[in-house]
Amino acid sequence: MRLVYPWLCELVHVPGAPEEVAHEISLRGFEVASIEPGPLPVIDFEITANRPDCLSHVGLAREASAIWQLPLQMPDMAVPATGPAESLDVRLEAPDLCPRYCAQVFEIAVRPSPQWLADRLTAAGVRPISNIVDVTNYVMLEIGQPMHAFDLERLAARALVIRRARAGERIRTLDGVDRALEPDMLVIADGERASAIGGVMGSHDSEIGSATRLIALESAYFHPPSTRRTSKQLGLKTEASIRFERGGDIAAPPLGIARAAALFAKIGAGTPRGPLMDRFPAPRPLVQVRLRASRISRLLGQDVPEGDVVRILTALGFDVAAGSGEDGPSWQVTVPSFRVDVTREADLIEEVGRHYAFDRLPSTFPALAAPQAAPSPQIALDRLIRQVLTAAGFSESATFAFLERDASAPFCEPGVEAAAIANPLSEKFAVLRPSLLPGLVDACAHNRRRERKDIRLFEAGSRFTRDGEGRAVAFVWSGAAEGPHWSAPSRNVDFFDAKGIVEGICDAVGIEAEFVPARDGFLVPGRAAELQARGIPLRLGVVGKLVPAIAEARGFPAAEDVFVAEIDLHALTNASADIDRLVDPLPRYPSIVRDISMLVDDTLPAATVRGTIRSSAPSTLVAIAEFDRYQGKGVPDGRVSLSLRLTFRAPDRTLTDDEVHVATGRIVGALRTAHAAEQR
Repeated sequence: MRLVYPWLCELVHVPGAPEEVAHEISLRGFEVASIEPGPLPVIDFEITANRPDCLSHVGLAREASAIWQLPLQMPDMAVPATGPAESLDVRLEAPDLCPRYCAQVFEIAVRPSPQWLADRLTAAGVRPISNIVDVTNYVMLEIGQPMHAFDLERLAARALVIRRARAGERIRTLDGVDRALEPDMLVIADGERASAIGGVMGSHDSEIGSATRLIALESAYFHPPSTRRTSKQLGLKTEASIRFERGGDIAAPPLGIARAAALFAKIGAGTPRGPLMDRFPAPRPLVQVRLRASRISRLLGQDVPEGDVVRILTALGFDVAAGSGEDGPSWQVTVPSFRVDVTREADLIEEVGRHYAFDRLPSTFPALAAPQAAPSPQIALDRLIRQVLTAAGFSESATFAFLERDASAPFCEPGVEAAAIANPLSEKFAVLRPSLLPGLVDACAHNRRRERKDIRLFEAGSRFTRDGEGRAVAFVWSGAAEGPHWSAPSRNVDFFDAKGIVEGICDAVGIEAEFVPARDGFLVPGRAAELQARGIPLRLGVVGKLVPAIAEARGFPAAEDVFVAEIDLHALTNASADIDRLVDPLPRYPSIVRDISMLVDDTLPAATVRGTIRSSAPSTLVAIAEFDRYQGKGVPDGRVSLSLRLTFRAPDRTLTDDEVHVATGRIVGALRTAHAAEQR
């Protein structure tokens, strides 16, 4: 909100320079964006969405009035004498979308605005157009009520019909764009067609020009959600829509026309022709809130003198009546219609605290009645996993929890759609993410488009599935498997690199990882695995190569591989809690190592081979490790030579060669029986 300083001084005779005034107002919760010197100094305030009443000079002047305890001089709203009436038919057919609609006919003479008015508009960031349009903009900036003027002679049947748009209806707005309307949009129509989009913008067909003699001046209150929805759907944001969608003052429409009439008379622009037409079928009672002195003291941490409470609220436009109760002094406060953000006692206490000055409140810590609860185990787990992934060379990313529908579809469970957002900011944020991977893949593609070839990103956060909200950790990896070094050629990341990272996470939390083939649609078959904890048949996550078509659709080069993984942190926590962590003493007796090479099917997972070995081996087998995999000359097609190193050790004695030989033979026999393996 660009506050023109002389304009403010006209409403409240504030003391001091613009910088001093800006500082004092900023202490009451209004951020100062900039201060511009000049003949008409301007203070640019950032107004939060809950304070639409301060999107005007009067609104900020009211704050200044409370700060310096000075009277607020409201603008002249005396309506001049009314001339002979001109016919105008006003019909309110959609009171749910437009609870109040006012209109009045004026006879006008279109010409340039006087210099003082044009200068104030220019300083406020509005381009002067003509005296009539400039007055409507001036009133909007002064009291916060947007208005629109129609050329009465260009309205069919001299009618203003406030209704919903018809199916297939179109309108050419003042910016010259032809727009299609939806049936849930509010329009201001004449007897034949739409002449304005309610609360957003007028039409080109009813625009006033230099030859316009009669206008119908509109001033209304439009339903905030409807205005916001229409503005978003049409991609059309205006100064009027910004004010209406935040919640205007339902009492302001007649005041806006009265102020415009007074300005028309002041600058010789026009006179009223006929009375004000006010369509207000369901007047609303003002909100009343009981305010207790004891509650003020409890929330602010300090007593506020009763006189200051009344003074502050009265200066801000509240009607305060004294009362009493069992809990001490209280007040019955009537909330003015322009304060749409005040609905409860805590809101009134905030107003008192703002103007009593928060810096006067003591800095105290609340008394502790009980010791602080122990932190959730999930916090420690998240921290540990972040350390593991960061140590592995990954950078943490933070992506949006909202996604476009197409990006989420490949990562949804079969037959389940992503949870839709009822009123999304745009189609790019239409659904809640079912997985962390879509956002990470987009971040990966973003980096790749900027010539970053080696990418390692991870994220820990919430995802939303049919089971509700849950936490997960995911990573994406593309490019080189390790940093370049002169001693060896670089190689690209493969499935086993990504799998190793998952194993590292499991090792850190005390889980022995097992992998079985995965069938997730976003992963390449044969290069995808489902993570389980040994002995616990529960899916903890997946790891594998992302389907190239999915990566390419998000802007990643099709020729480059992207490996991904995602782990359910809740399931990981449960699996970790179910495992007894035992510490084995250092071995006292030596181990014996035997290497075996077996021919097996090349589609047989190594985890299956290890499982068969464990099930057939004695308890003295303490470790299994694959150290070679060979396909080529001497190995039949469809087979692979898998070399494994078996480590045997007993806790109470030194094993003999015969014992190890028997155990090795039993293992080889089990592999022959279970997998038709052949020993090389």
